[in-house]
Amino acid sequence: MAEPAPPHRQPEENPRHGRLTARPAPPVTAGGSGRMPLTGPDGEALGLAYAPAGAGDRPLRLVLLLHGAGGTAEQGLDLLLPLADRHRLLLVAPQSVASSWDLVVEGFGPDVRRIDMLLAAAFQAWPVECVVAGGFSDGASYALSLGLTNGDLFAAVLAFSPGFAAPMVTHGRPRVLVSHGTGDQVLPVDVCSRRLVPRLNTLGYQVDYHEFDGGHEVPTAIRQHAVEWLSSVAGRRTRLR
Repeated sequence: MAEPAPPHRQPEENPRHGRLTARPAPPVTAGGSGRMPLTGPDGEALGLAYAPAGAGDRPLRLVLLLHGAGGTAEQGLDLLLPLADRHRLLLVAPQSVASSWDLVVEGFGPDVRRIDMLLAAAFQAWPVECVVAGGFSDGASYALSLGLTNGDLFAAVLAFSPGFAAPMVTHGRPRVLVSHGTGDQVLPVDVCSRRLVPRLNTLGYQVDYHEFDGGHEVPTAIRQHAVEWLSSVAGRRTRLR
């Protein structure tokens, strides 16, 4: 099983290394509120977003939400959609280019570019004070890998039932929340989170780890705890330029 890696010394870091270039900045357009499709220049469906009512009134926490293998952007969005209004979360849920995320299929690249484009568009449309990566299953593994790679952008990572973390480079020290069902038959906790979390701790990451009595799922109580936990990263808000 791949483990988080220390930074390497290659001078160039790009999408093939999992590096994102988008950064929060004062918005130049009004993004609006509610659920909306995210499309490319040719109209291709790239994902979904949700902004709470009054989204432009004050800065939001942006949560990048990544679906599991074979899943959809809608499933990613649904991870935290019921809690978005109350906690003023701006949700961005990309659709993976292939059946799962590029790192799982063949290595960083296409999905990194897509996510970078969607984040850049969100930063242009809404005021953002903090950026978080999150996901379920393969999406959790990808959120961890992308989050540790880009800890200079992401203040925190929400990993619901991850299998692994495999960044090629690491930057910053995002805080991490991991949850896993003790009865998970898809990604068994013994060979996944129970190995991954101690390794993350050894590497110096602060990890809030929760096991629950259940399978390959994200219980309501875990979702609620996750968004409340996000308030603890408020001191690490990404500053607007």
